[in-house]
Amino acid sequence: MSIYKLLLEQSVLEASTERITWTLNNFERVCVSFSGGKDSTVMLHLTGVLARKYHKKFSVLFIDWEAQFSSTIDHCEKMRVEYADVIETFYWVALPLTTPNALTQFTPEWRCWESGTPWVRQPPEDAITDPAFFSFYQQGMSFEQFVRDFAEWFSNKRPAAVTIGIRADESYTRFLTVASQRKQRFADDMPWTSMAPRGHTWYIYPLYDWKTADIWTWFSRSGLGFNPLYNMMYQAGVPLRYMRICEPFGPEQRQGLWLYHVLEPERWATMCARVSGAHCGGIYAGHDNHFYGHRKLVKPDGYSWKSYALFLLETMPPQTATHYSNKIAVYLRWYQKQGMEDIPDTQESDTGSKDIPSWRRICKVLLNNDYWCRMLSFSPTKSQHYQRYNQRMAKKRQEWGILCNNK
Repeated sequence: MSIYKLLLEQSVLEASTERITWTLNNFERVCVSFSGGKDSTVMLHLTGVLARKYHKKFSVLFIDWEAQFSSTIDHCEKMRVEYADVIETFYWVALPLTTPNALTQFTPEWRCWESGTPWVRQPPEDAITDPAFFSFYQQGMSFEQFVRDFAEWFSNKRPAAVTIGIRADESYTRFLTVASQRKQRFADDMPWTSMAPRGHTWYIYPLYDWKTADIWTWFSRSGLGFNPLYNMMYQAGVPLRYMRICEPFGPEQRQGLWLYHVLEPERWATMCARVSGAHCGGIYAGHDNHFYGHRKLVKPDGYSWKSYALFLLETMPPQTATHYSNKIAVYLRWYQKQGMEDIPDTQESDTGSKDIPSWRRICKVLLNNDYWCRMLSFSPTKSQHYQRYNQRMAKKRQEWGILCNNK
């Protein structure tokens, strides 16, 4: 089935206002997922204004990643105060969560607020730091698992809504999040809704059809506040499309690490001491497209992309090599079942957002330190199942005869 865009007769602001109004009027429990970035700030402003108009209350979820710009933390504090009259609960989460560290292969995951380590900064006094606060929380759980379990916990087994400020224009993956025909929608004419995995919470994407220009036009015309970090990014020469505010060490986010060095040198020094590979990432991630295989991808002379991928696996720390070998083996096995004895060395557009199989794509995953192999259509394995998963995969790889010599 083909997927296409259908133009509406109303503006994106009018459509988003209708969507948020519908959400507030149809769910007793509504939570805004807030990051401090431009998109979620627009969503929080719109929700706050409409909640006042209709005498509604809503909650806010903010994940504090410990290593964040001071201006982002200040902005979140200001937004909390600005809409305190309509915010029922502001969940400022400062718990140990695990997220990819795409800066190094030696510690490919990073855990914020980890006990027994000197933190980059201290959390606010009223932040949620007690692991017992959430009944579902497990020590060091991944960010993805936390937000999924939070949605179900927040619903209290009753219909609830979590609004998320993603825009389909940002990436092909986010476009599919909204446009996928396989997801369950609240109604056929509501592509901006989807049912959460557990079945009690609805995800709402009120800004899904906004473009970057729409976001900044809205700020200009409304006069409402946004994160001042964007002004500093603009002055530092960062293009609009690369201005992102989220966890700092992922494959895409690491390109902005050099800004910490420029804007907050003291915090940057603490981050380099706290996070393995931070200094290296600050040097190369934003300026050298070859080092992390970002955009430009090259291989040594005399190597095919397949032999280069095997070489990269051999040079990794054993634990990391095993992790990638397991994922790649599953990937190759799937295509074997489709009648493809081996995937091609290269294919046209095989390093883009769409999963087109090739050994060059696998090399991009390895060079990019894409730990959970999202470019190969994988999602993170739950931490409590990971050891069992590795044991099962060791047997499967022997059975399949795929990457058996890669530890």
